[in-house]
Amino acid sequence: MRFRFLSMIVAAALVAAAPANAQRQSLADRVGALEQQANNNQSNMDMLNQLNQLRTQLQALQSQVEQLQHDNEQLKQTGKDQYLDLDSRLNRLEGGAPVLPAAPAAAAPAASPKPATAASERPPSVHGDAGSLAASGDERTAYNVAFDSLKAGKYDDSAQLFMSFLELYPNGVYTPNALYWLGESYYATRNFPLAEAQFRDLLSRYPTHDKASGGLLKIGLSQYGEGKVDQAQATLEQVVSTYPGSDAARTAQDRLQSIRLGQQIR
Repeated sequence: MRFRFLSMIVAAALVAAAPANAQRQSLADRVGALEQQANNNQSNMDMLNQLNQLRTQLQALQSQVEQLQHDNEQLKQTGKDQYLDLDSRLNRLEGGAPVLPAAPAAAAPAASPKPATAASERPPSVHGDAGSLAASGDERTAYNVAFDSLKAGKYDDSAQLFMSFLELYPNGVYTPNALYWLGESYYATRNFPLAEAQFRDLLSRYPTHDKASGGLLKIGLSQYGEGKVDQAQATLEQVVSTYPGSDAARTAQDRLQSIRLGQQIR
């Protein structure tokens, strides 16, 4: 009897202890779940902070990109303005007109090239006896007629007159000059192939004439007018190297700079 009574007491104690153990286990689970949730919340906060930092950096980068785009547009516009101004000044130099102050930014280059001015050209030196000098009188008269037409801007007429002169005096005192100004007459009317042909003829027949440097320069400019940019650059570089320090070399150098600048802004 006594043994049975003790067994019942032990069983009752075990039954009473079971709910308490279950409660402790349930509480531990809840604490663990809360800790996990807290950890998740902290991770979410960290991710949110990182996202905000990235968003701030992205905004800063966008501002930098916009500033760089703005600066680039300004540089392109400045380059274009410089090109137009240089091209305009070169066209005036090639046309013999006085160089005016720099044109406004929106100014366009001259629409068509003009020939170098002939107003102050010196007559060729003629050496020999009085008879030879007298014989050149008609030649000079014919040359002056064509020359005056060129100075008046009548380029079609001057071309015809210089051609007639060259037929009459193919090896005259003024023949090199006539070849040069015939080329200029064609160049002024944008007939670049014919202009180039006359300047080449001048260089071929009179390579040491005082107009040879200008003839080579105009070959390069005629090539550029024909759209032969690479050939034009090579010819202009030849002018610079062959006639260093000359007016033709300086104009060639300026034109090379203008061509390169134009290529960069396209």
